[in-house]
Amino acid sequence: MDFLTNENIMFYILAYLVGGIPFGLILAKTFAKVDIKKEGSKSIGATNVLRVLKKSNPALAKKLAITTVILDALKGVVVLLLAKALEMPYATQWAIAVLAVFGHCFSPFLKFEGGKGVATGVGVLLVMLPIETIIAIFAWVITIKTTKISSLSSLVALLVLVLSSFIIHPKIPYINSHAPILLIAAIVTYKHIPNIIRLLKGEEKPFK
Repeated sequence: MDFLTNENIMFYILAYLVGGIPFGLILAKTFAKVDIKKEGSKSIGATNVLRVLKKSNPALAKKLAITTVILDALKGVVVLLLAKALEMPYATQWAIAVLAVFGHCFSPFLKFEGGKGVATGVGVLLVMLPIETIIAIFAWVITIKTTKISSLSSLVALLVLVLSSFIIHPKIPYINSHAPILLIAAIVTYKHIPNIIRLLKGEEKPFK
């Protein structure tokens, strides 16, 4: 059982558990008495919070969606900043980033279901790759303004982030590998497969 006292392992477990906290579900149940796991896309993310709750209370829906984005983004950031404060190895920090996103997408509190990982991914990548993430956020803003489709905007931003990471950092500092970025991208893309199918069929609905 010595592995449980290993500092790296403890951070990995913490990142996964904190990443798995379903803030969108908690907020919707607490303030709107709605189970978003049973409505809309059944995702625990901000997009589904907004889509489901705006039918009955648009003002509350917007507030809860924004709060969900912030809390989901902070989940990984808090653990990462703690790891940085304790001067954990850079490779460990990247593992924490990946596990926070994995925890959000496959939450241990929701029978390994969860959200799509976008907000949590943005949070951890802002810490690890701030320039690329800011570029990706701009890409998201431009796409959502022109298409009004959340999933497409997220996927475009993800592609921009991955491509810009190879251009700006051909070798990721200290680890010399893009593997963690590609892992995060793979997780987020996997969770978007239903959206991708609808996009290809022209069935993905824009926000009104």
